[in-house]
Amino acid sequence: MSTNKILLKFAKKGINLSPEAYDKVVNAENPLDFASTLIVKLKSDKFTSKDLVSVSGETVDEITGKITAPKSNDPEPSVKSENQKPVEKTPHKKEVKKPVEKTPQAGKKETSKAGEIKPSSIDTLKKDSDKPKKYVNEEIIKASQTIKDTKIKFKRNEQKTNVKYDFKIIQDTSKKSYTSGELENLVAYFKSRYEKLANILSKRPDLRNFTKINDIDDSQDSLSLILMVREIRTSKNGHKIIEFEDDTGNISILFSNKNEELFAEADKLVRDEVVGVIANKSDDAGFAFGQQIIKPGVLRVPDKEMDFGIVFLSDVHIGSLTFLEDAFQRFIDWINCEYGDEDQRKVAEDVKYLIIGGDIVDGIGVYPNQDKELSIKDITEQYNEAARFLGNIRSDIKIIIAPGNHDASRVAEPQPAVPEEYAKALYELDNVEFISNPGVVSLDGINVLIYHGRSFDDLVMAVKDFEYEKSDEIMEELLQKRHLAPIYGERTPLASELEDYLVIDQVPDIFHTGHIHINSYRKFKGIHLINSGTFQTQTEFQKIYNINPTPAEVPIIHKGKYKHFKFL
Repeated sequence: MSTNKILLKFAKKGINLSPEAYDKVVNAENPLDFASTLIVKLKSDKFTSKDLVSVSGETVDEITGKITAPKSNDPEPSVKSENQKPVEKTPHKKEVKKPVEKTPQAGKKETSKAGEIKPSSIDTLKKDSDKPKKYVNEEIIKASQTIKDTKIKFKRNEQKTNVKYDFKIIQDTSKKSYTSGELENLVAYFKSRYEKLANILSKRPDLRNFTKINDIDDSQDSLSLILMVREIRTSKNGHKIIEFEDDTGNISILFSNKNEELFAEADKLVRDEVVGVIANKSDDAGFAFGQQIIKPGVLRVPDKEMDFGIVFLSDVHIGSLTFLEDAFQRFIDWINCEYGDEDQRKVAEDVKYLIIGGDIVDGIGVYPNQDKELSIKDITEQYNEAARFLGNIRSDIKIIIAPGNHDASRVAEPQPAVPEEYAKALYELDNVEFISNPGVVSLDGINVLIYHGRSFDDLVMAVKDFEYEKSDEIMEELLQKRHLAPIYGERTPLASELEDYLVIDQVPDIFHTGHIHINSYRKFKGIHLINSGTFQTQTEFQKIYNINPTPAEVPIIHKGKYKHFKFL
């Protein structure tokens, strides 16, 4: 790797190396991998932009865990840990030998010269509850492999493929937007949602003979209703009181906290979702006591025969300073069967489809001052760069691309496919297909629901048990609700189309999301729930909210089994 290439690699990420630091990089055993690792560490929250103005050789040693050798006139060696910055010593005229300090015992306090009592360490002030517990997805741990650095070189066959694909687009809303934004459209939108979900719910035995609110009469003690959540509040005694509606009227239903299981279900309800409710009528015609909540839910999906592989990506963020270009290139080398050990390359040989679930580029003007965090500041050039990478993927892999909130599609969901006027270079690739967000495709009989995942932001705020790290739990709940973005009017912009295209009409074999930059996986009732993470290091926004991404980790469904490959 030449001097200019190494310096340019760091400069693209807003990093300048001192001559000493540069020498350490070029003299490393593998300068390319060493540079990539160093960039990831330098872009972490341990270093500010000022630290990156001129990275010293000392900082390089600190990051790589080396000990800086003391100078001959230093009274003590200076050992730097990964989390410490060098401590400046106050100069003394005469060296004074310090008495040996005893390490205070756990839980005891030490007394200062002024007689004040102070804790022996900050840890003695912490309670067990103050220590955050890191969530670990056991399914990912079991499936994870780090791709081996055993790249093989051969000329890849770039001729047109003769592979036969059974590829069908089942749902694509790209050319189905008829909304004018008027009130009548909003009414039609919610009516469509209610009718679609009521049709699913009415097949449940307890709801086959459901009653509309205005049809409730005095002879009924037990009510069977299909309702939309209008408002949620908590009583002074801690019970949930939820106001529901249908197309005939409103009713308030109390869910007692004494019934723990039912109350937990009520706690997961969000505004605008549609559920079935079994309730006991009260003396007040507009009030009832909840006995059961019935979600639309999903039936178990049988396993299907599958002799090929599907790779899942999202949130690549090409054009960002924090895009992991080298790791992404390693991924491309692997999928081309040119990287990894023999078994890992055999998995690559079986890959027939690659799905990219949104945010393939970082976009322009997505958030304030974004331009300061971009290496490519033109949206078309970002897509051109994406085409350069994807164009190097072997031609017998079909690539399906859906948009995300950073792409050049309208922000409101459902999002039409990325338009050709911005991504012409991608449209010129023979093996690329474009689809809306959300979208559903059939890949040789395997139905895949693709949704970028913007609604996770609303659900994490609305339901106290939901966390970004556990997006697989949120995905399970969305399947139970049979809706991808049930809350209207919050952080997820929804277009009031004449039909609600975010209702999950058909139960998929695979449910693929992204957006939150954290990999997750579980299998729920036979459905693979996959969040494909990112190829971007932690952003400034994520630092504020303490969101820790899992970059360059790629999920694969290989012959029906989940695999998880790491490229960092």
